[in-house]
Amino acid sequence: MSSNYPITTRYRKLLADTLTPVSIYLKLRDNYVNSLLLESSDYHGNEDSFSYICCDPVASFKLNNGIVEQQFPGDSKETITLSHPKEAISVLQQFAQRFHSEQNPFPFISNGLFGHMTYDSVAYFEDISIQPESPETAIDQIYYQVYRYVIAINHFKDELYIFEHTYEGPSTQTEDGLEKIEIIIKNRNFPTYQFKTLDEETSNVSDDDMRKVIQTCIDHCHRGDVFQIVPSRRFNRSFQGDEFNVYRALRSINPSPYLFYFDYGNYKIFGSSPEKQIFIKNGQAEIHPIAGTFKRTGDDRADAEAAQQLLNDPKETAEHVMLVDLARNDLSRSCDAVKVETYKEVQFYSHVIHLVSKVVGTMKEGTNPLQLVADTFPAGTLSGAPKHMAMTLIDGLETSNRSIYGGAIGFMDFNGDFNHAIAIRTFLSKDNMLFYRAGMGVVAKSSVESELNEINSKLAALRKAIDMAETI
Repeated sequence: MSSNYPITTRYRKLLADTLTPVSIYLKLRDNYVNSLLLESSDYHGNEDSFSYICCDPVASFKLNNGIVEQQFPGDSKETITLSHPKEAISVLQQFAQRFHSEQNPFPFISNGLFGHMTYDSVAYFEDISIQPESPETAIDQIYYQVYRYVIAINHFKDELYIFEHTYEGPSTQTEDGLEKIEIIIKNRNFPTYQFKTLDEETSNVSDDDMRKVIQTCIDHCHRGDVFQIVPSRRFNRSFQGDEFNVYRALRSINPSPYLFYFDYGNYKIFGSSPEKQIFIKNGQAEIHPIAGTFKRTGDDRADAEAAQQLLNDPKETAEHVMLVDLARNDLSRSCDAVKVETYKEVQFYSHVIHLVSKVVGTMKEGTNPLQLVADTFPAGTLSGAPKHMAMTLIDGLETSNRSIYGGAIGFMDFNGDFNHAIAIRTFLSKDNMLFYRAGMGVVAKSSVESELNEINSKLAALRKAIDMAETI
């Protein structure tokens, strides 16, 4: 059994008025492999005005097919075979609790676990079977890393903090660690590379096959098997060069509350997600279900009219109500005082208009925060309702494993506070192929053609980003 790891932290504070998260990431990534970038364009409050760059991973938790591989500071390793899939939650919690640090005095992230859970991970949380991984999109099911360096940028105050965390005790700290990072950040030069697509976009299903899937889902709704179901469709495109240019284009075209670029070496996950998986802090939990989508025209007056039509549309409202109720039910499994704080708020994104609600709850005393994550995974907006039946039907209808699509990506601290985005509007890059996917909320009143077109509306920003990336 590995020992616990007390954490010693040093930091420096710099002025950041001439720096951007992208430029810092570009400077660091060639010096520190497997670095990551988290940004937000949701500057409604101080907490949402930070970007983070993490580099030099020193510990990791990896779970695939029931086998946990843990690496700790100093390169000690442990492998655990789960006796039951649902042990995953407690094993991940135990890993996080190995790390001990003083209470974070800053009102923003300074340290923790950064990583992702694929859609497949629901098999560790619920009694459900998910189809085997598709080889071309197979990635780690649950993967989190702990980093030596965390850089936090406050966009409101143009301040930058460089944190250096040492996990083996103060005696192992290197005096030049912070200085080296600062020198790299202040360097005015950084390398950039070209991006080029090699062929046209292809899909794993044809338009006609997708129409049949949508009609089958409508039929299931009419029979009462489900109230709503969210089938999806995968697309891919081969490329050469630097896919970070696609991320740069996407963050410009489709600014979103969650912008992320995670480099794992043999695969990368990046996107611009509008939706929280779940947010947990100090015993409070939030889910922000997004359900109801209209395409934007680019004309402000026409978009305002479309927003009003969206609010009044009975089909979109029915879909939204079901998923708000599902969020309430999911939170109620581990929370008291669950309530809908905001209902059917219209939010405008670059290519679509969404209806968004906010459902909150207070965690019951003694609840493991990660159990609440499991209770609410995957988001109902990516499965349907009732959730178990919807996922079972989806698994039989879709011809490829979802991989990261519909999963979650983000940050959690060592005590269980949790902030992840749903992996939508997201690219998976593997073996010089970009994979991207979108779904649609099908109910009994759905129109096959409207649902088919919803996929194109949701993917418009991603396709545009690929085209723009070739010009950067």
